[in-house]
Amino acid sequence: MRQSETDVTHGQDALASTECPKISQVLARVGEKWSVLIIIMLTERPRRFSELKRAIGGISQRMLTLCLRGLERDGLVKRTVYPVVPPKVEYELTPLGQSLREPVTQLAKWAQSHIAELDAAREAFDQRESFERSKVQSAPEWAGTRQSGWMDLRRR
Repeated sequence: MRQSETDVTHGQDALASTECPKISQVLARVGEKWSVLIIIMLTERPRRFSELKRAIGGISQRMLTLCLRGLERDGLVKRTVYPVVPPKVEYELTPLGQSLREPVTQLAKWAQSHIAELDAAREAFDQRESFERSKVQSAPEWAGTRQSGWMDLRRR
C-alpha cells in the first residue's frame, strides 16, 4: 500500500501528522460557504464578477473579491482579463478547481435534501435553549448558590 493510501485508511494518523495545519488551511478555504457557492457557480462555465455577485445572493462585493482572490491564490480559480474597453474579466475553475466539482456538488445536494431536517433540528434546539434561559431567569436570586436556605436570606 502506498503512503497516501495508508494515510487515508488511518485517518487519525494523518490528522496527527505535521500535515494537519495544511489540511486545515485547505478545508478552511474549500469549506467556506462563499467559496463553495462560487465553485458551484463556476462548474457550469466561466463567469464575470457581476454575474457571480447577482447569482450568489447575499454576498458583498468585498467578500466576493476576497473569496475569488483566495481561490485564485490556491490555484482553484483562474482570472482572465481581456484587453477591451471597458475591461472584461472572467473567472473559471482551473483543472485543480474542476477536481472539486464532484465533492462540492455532492455536498450541495446533501444540503438541499436535508434542509427540512436541519431546520427542524435548529428549531428544536432553539426552543430548548429558550426554555432553559427562561428557567434560569425565573429562578430566585439565591437559587444555585452554595449556601442556599434561610441563612442566605438573612444576609440580605
